[in-house]
Order: sequence, then structure tokens, then C-alpha cells
Amino acid sequence: MNELIKNAQRIVFKFGTNVLRNDAGEISLSRVYSFIEDISKLQKLGKEVIIVTSGAVGLGAKKLGVDSSESMALKQACAACGQSLLMSIYAHGFEAYDITVAQILLTEEDFSNRRKYLSLNNTLNTLLGLRVVPVINQNDTVSTEELELYHEELQICFSDNDKMAALVASKLDADLLVILSDVNGLYDDNPKENPKAHIIPVVEKVDETLEKYAQEASAGGRGGMKTKLEAARVVTRSGGSAIIANGKIPQIISKIFDGIETGTVFLPTESLPGKKRWIAYATNVLGQVVVNDGAKKAILEKESSLLPIGVVELRNDFKRGDVVSIVDLNGVEFARGVVNYNCSDAQKIAGVHSDKILETLGYKNYDALITRDNIVFL
Repeated sequence: MNELIKNAQRIVFKFGTNVLRNDAGEISLSRVYSFIEDISKLQKLGKEVIIVTSGAVGLGAKKLGVDSSESMALKQACAACGQSLLMSIYAHGFEAYDITVAQILLTEEDFSNRRKYLSLNNTLNTLLGLRVVPVINQNDTVSTEELELYHEELQICFSDNDKMAALVASKLDADLLVILSDVNGLYDDNPKENPKAHIIPVVEKVDETLEKYAQEASAGGRGGMKTKLEAARVVTRSGGSAIIANGKIPQIISKIFDGIETGTVFLPTESLPGKKRWIAYATNVLGQVVVNDGAKKAILEKESSLLPIGVVELRNDFKRGDVVSIVDLNGVEFARGVVNYNCSDAQKIAGVHSDKILETLGYKNYDALITRDNIVFL
């Protein structure tokens, strides 16, 4: 396990809001500069480093003397002021080590739109090839409000920097995602309520047993252990490793790469192909397809395509080429896929044999509503 971390060549670091600030709610420059010093040592060893950082909204709110939680517009205004402040800290810190940084602000659209998703990959790889450290943040100034507010069937690809860091790591085939927060790692119980709770040092697979240990977001942050587990799941299913550790421990990055046991390490479980990673995690899910038990069994056990005859219900107004959630009769999502027909046409052929598609619609793109190559299991 130590060798897995030590030998990681491409590394994504995610710094949470609470680890970047001190008890007074101000930026902890000494801690940030300590991170920068340790990261510069890694880069000098030939490693490629990407930073995903929080903190812009908090910095802006402090500068403006306002409460960023009052409204979405005020939060976005705080982000606009805080972005330049945050970036200047990273730029100044890395300059001392003769390292250039590049600011990248991302929204959901940069992942959900596959063309932009592929373009982002090219940009990041070019920067890394030039020995530049990309500093990435969610573009809170223009990022849309969560789509769940409008349709419960919709799921956005990320609403926090934990998940965004995982998507970046997945897209870049990173060897390791390091999430530094104000928690020591994943516990087998809530340590605030149970003093006998123990840290789980190694996780071989993120499953329902582990998910029950997750807590919601801490004060000042948008994530929590739940979002960190989701991030670890994305990375480990993409062939990488992840670690959750306490960024307030002095020289924590050096400790991690010196092989000192700290935090919780998540081991790789599989390596989904690039397009299936995008379908599973990186794009917005724009609707639901409810299927019967026969269709579910065929998809899971035989890796079959989803034929119209197995469809019971369609939810929300999706278009051909959108990614939708595939759920069973109990409403449990078990897969996702790219649909071959618009929702209006899919409604007409739901429950119909594939031989009747041409007769029903007057045209026929595919025999399947979703072909097996465009289905990924969750």
C-alpha cells in the first residue's frame, strides 16, 4: 500500500475550505504555504500535480464583510472577489519554488458536455507536459443552482469540489487522489458521539456498509464524508487510489509520501473504459427509465441492451444522446446509459417489441432504447 502511494506519478490534491482557514475563519497562510512546499518537492521528483481547491467564497465573504449564505447572488459575488485572492496566494507561493500555476474554473457543463470534457483533458495534459500546476476550482460565480431543485429525476455530475476532484482524477487517469480536510479519515462510527470509534486504515471497496458511516457536511464546507466516499468510489473504479487525511496535521503531505500511516486509503477496484466513466459519473443524468424485472435481469446478468419491451415508464424530457438513469420497479438505480431516442418517441415504443418500432414511429434508429456498449453498471 505504501508503495502504491509512493510510486504515484500523477496526483490530484483536493483542499477543503476548513483546512485552508484558521479558527478565525481567515486563510491560514502558514498551512497553505506548507502544502505548497511539500507539493513543490513532489514536482521536483518528476511527479505531475493538480490542485483542486475550495476557499474562494469564504475569502470573498471575509473581504466584503458579508454572509455568503444569504443568497445565491451574494455567494456568487463573494466567489468573484475571492477567486483572485485565492489564486494570488497559490501563484505567489509556488513562485518561490520557480513553479508556474494555471487557474482553471469549471462548471457542470464542462463535464456533462462530452466535447468540452475531452477538450478539458487536452488542456490539462498540455499544462502538465509544460510542468505547470493547474489550480482548479468550481466556478461559483456562474455555476448553475443544483438541478434537483427542479426535477427529482435529474442528477448533476457534481455540486462540490470533492466530486469535481474525483472527476478530474478519473479523466486524467491519475494514480492518486489526496483529499485533505479537517477529519482524520473514515471512522467505523461517529467519533464526536462515540469516543471508541476507530479509523478504518484501508478500504478495498466502497459499499453500503461504509456509506452508513458517512456524515454530512461540516460547518463552512459543502462536502462531508458522504461526498468524499463518492469521490473515492469514482477514482477507485477508474483504476486509481484515494486517501482521506487531516490537512491540519503538520507536514501531512510529506508524511503521506514518506509512508507514515495516516488517514484512510482506498484501493483500486477496477478500471472502467473512458466513455463509461463519463456515462457513470461525469455527466448530468437527465431522466429516468423504469424497467421491469426481466429487463433488469437481462442487463445485469447477460449484459444485454435495454429493449423497448422491457420499459415500464419514462420520466422527464430527455433527448437522444442524453444520459439517463435506469431504475427497477422499486425505484432503485442500478445502471446508467445513453438513450437512442427522444423521450417523446421512447414513450410511444415503451413496452413494444423491437420489430414494431418502424411501424410505430415511421423510422428506426436502433432495436434497443439503450445499447449495451452505452450502459454502465452502478
